Amino acid sequence: MAKTILFSEMTPAEEWERRFHDWYDTEHVPIRMKAPGFERARRYREIGSGKFLAVYETEDAEAFRTPEYRKIKEEPSDETKWMLANVSGFTRYTAEQIGEQIQTECDGNPYEAPILYSVMFEVPTGREEEFNRWYEEDHVPTLLKNPHWLACRRYKVIGGEPENWTHLALHYLSDVSALQSEERAEARRSPWRARLAEEEWFKGKYMQFERIRSFTATKED
Repeated sequence: MAKTILFSEMTPAEEWERRFHDWYDTEHVPIRMKAPGFERARRYREIGSGKFLAVYETEDAEAFRTPEYRKIKEEPSDETKWMLANVSGFTRYTAEQIGEQIQTECDGNPYEAPILYSVMFEVPTGREEEFNRWYEEDHVPTLLKNPHWLACRRYKVIGGEPENWTHLALHYLSDVSALQSEERAEARRSPWRARLAEEEWFKGKYMQFERIRSFTATKED
């Protein structure tokens, strides 16, 4: 089965943001890192807002159906209940990986990049094949010509709320300046992209995040 992620956003109130981070870093993420199938997680802050994102990576979608994970969801602590009742801007999407492209000159782990640029689309079923080919064959190769554009992972959304997004791309950048680069401008000038942009559904959601912490799985014997 395909590698799967959980993409989840929350916005705490400014007056209890520190409490939110303590809960996320010491309870919310660590308990999931002990569950079967969970491999790692990264936390991000949206640039220019008070929204926070967590991206959990799992072996496959089965990680979200194990008895251990069901117990985590069905038996939350009092602190978890309070947080989930009080945060705003909550989103939760699960998605299976359908593509991965890494810059050939990239040193180290591109997924520890300081900047995450996420793009979400709602693609009609009949347009998925061409949309995926455009992204893989035209769009991402052009972006990866920029030295700060390290990698792109692409996903098919298999469930989530509150919007009906079907496709998610996570772009990993070493510097946010890549978003203003000539390579990105070239990618957006592509004739193939221009044809797709004429269609009513071609309206994406674009977000920029700064990485604040990474976690890896800790399994008990």
